[in-house]
Amino acid sequence: MAAAAVDSAMEVVPALAEEAAPETAGLCCLVSLPGEVLEYILCSGSLTAADIGRVSSTCRRLRELCQSSGKVWKEQFRVRWPSLMKHYSPTDYVNWLEEYKVRQKAGLEARKIVASFSKRFFSEHVPCNGFSDIENLEGPEIFFEDELVCILNMEGRKALTWKYYAKKILYYLRQQKILNNLKAFLQQPDDYESYLEGAVYIDQYCNPLSDISLKDIQAQIDSIVELVCKTLRGINSRHPSLAFKAGESSMIMELELQSQVLDAINSVLYDQLKFKGNRMDYYNALNLYMHQVLIRRTGIPISMSLLYLTIARQLGVPLEPVNFPSHFLLRWCQGAEGATLDIFDYIYIDAFGKGKQLTVKECEYLIGQHVTAALYGVVNVKKVLQRMVGNLLSLGKREGIDQSYQLLRDSLDLYLAMYPDQVQLLLLQARLYFHLGIWPEKVLDILQHIQTLDPGQHGAVGYLVQHTLEHIERKKEEVGVEVKLRSDEKHRDVCYSIGLIMKHKRYGYNCVIYGWDPTCMMGHEWIRNMNVHSLPHGHHQPFYNVLVEDGSCRYAAQENLEYNVEPQEISHPDVGRYFSEFTGTHYIPNAELEIRYPEDLEFVYETVQNIYSAKKENAE
Repeated sequence: MAAAAVDSAMEVVPALAEEAAPETAGLCCLVSLPGEVLEYILCSGSLTAADIGRVSSTCRRLRELCQSSGKVWKEQFRVRWPSLMKHYSPTDYVNWLEEYKVRQKAGLEARKIVASFSKRFFSEHVPCNGFSDIENLEGPEIFFEDELVCILNMEGRKALTWKYYAKKILYYLRQQKILNNLKAFLQQPDDYESYLEGAVYIDQYCNPLSDISLKDIQAQIDSIVELVCKTLRGINSRHPSLAFKAGESSMIMELELQSQVLDAINSVLYDQLKFKGNRMDYYNALNLYMHQVLIRRTGIPISMSLLYLTIARQLGVPLEPVNFPSHFLLRWCQGAEGATLDIFDYIYIDAFGKGKQLTVKECEYLIGQHVTAALYGVVNVKKVLQRMVGNLLSLGKREGIDQSYQLLRDSLDLYLAMYPDQVQLLLLQARLYFHLGIWPEKVLDILQHIQTLDPGQHGAVGYLVQHTLEHIERKKEEVGVEVKLRSDEKHRDVCYSIGLIMKHKRYGYNCVIYGWDPTCMMGHEWIRNMNVHSLPHGHHQPFYNVLVEDGSCRYAAQENLEYNVEPQEISHPDVGRYFSEFTGTHYIPNAELEIRYPEDLEFVYETVQNIYSAKKENAE
């Protein structure tokens, strides 16, 4: 009946609006409808916030129906920003109209700041203090983050520059929040053994743009625990672990009952769900991120051990982590409670090797060397996280293609959050920033800290201080923007323009041009190392700055480039720094790049017309 009344009302309202001569007659008919019908109409999704504002000003009844804490404004908020609803509890009192206003204002402020970044930071990496504007904004941080996510989700081929800087800002804000949470987590007492929580912080910090939460990861593990319980029920229907409630931390003391749990874990984890150690792609950072371990069902010894450990403890088996060299393990006590134990009173579990149970001798055989008894000891959460971050640090040092060294930067941040006075890592961080040409002021701060910690590093510190100060002085001496006109006589040999999709004749890679020089502007050493003199035109020809599809930036000679007859988007992280849109045949430069190459866009249009339109006509 209620549904019928609503449907009837939805049909009647337009008719009333047409038939009633005076507007007041239509309004009177409208407000005479039952409250739930009016509410349904106002929440139907066809009215904007402005419409609701006008409706609520017509009469007392509609104003009461559109009260700020009511369903109508809640629906307006939900439709506009659905991802924010998870932050509100159904039992909380919320002034939805006020929330709407605050979120709207936060969005406008966020967009204003994003729009300013290209002009402010086009010629340099965003400095450490470059994010201060958005950090100092008033209002809930989740509102600013939500607006940045909205920008990132805009139509794929447009607003590339906005997306580029929105991503940088969101990356920074989330990492700062996660790092603060991690530091607070590390202040917990040594007996606080939430290994999974610490691992999730590492995962979140290295993947700040992904939607990763401890709650979601724990829910996935809980679903695995349910499967283990189902298998365990088949082994022993009266097993005490089956009576455990979610969140309980009871431990089972009988070894036989513990063994049954471990058998059930092995059956579910490795036989049913097909989890396995990633031997084929061992040196992949994804193996260390817990959300990826659960998605891909593979990992390395430490991540597989943390998953195994979490499941076992939820079911009452008190396994412990062992920081074994080269191969992280778990240990399972076989001795009597309260007795003096040594390393031979434990069985060691290899979660990477399908839960295989090992003796001390088999552990040494596993890594091919004898180790001292101390290396079989249990380690706390901080040591486990140190091992995980150390693995990421090693992988970051191996990076080749990623010229931003993001993994190395992230892992250094994490390691120094745990151990802020590690001189060698501080020195590595300073060298890395210096190499990348970013944050010179921060480099000086790091070097000063190193000098305080270890005066013996004076030589390395002094060298970096000198060259960093020179870099800062050079930046101060830079004057204006260099404008390159194609009509200039000295640029007559330049054949290609910014925004064109090219192909390298020799190496076959696809790329987009974001800059050019009339001749090679690199130093003699680079020219010699790259064997430029062997080219027919040598270094006396135009050279082009290009963004390559593999994520690298290169400097290519004109004679080595040709038009790509099948242009495609270039998936390079810096595309948005230079271009605002991809049209399907070429990129359109953003305002800052166009200032530097004001005549290139017209040439691009001519080229596209000649190359791609002719190709289309021939195909037809």
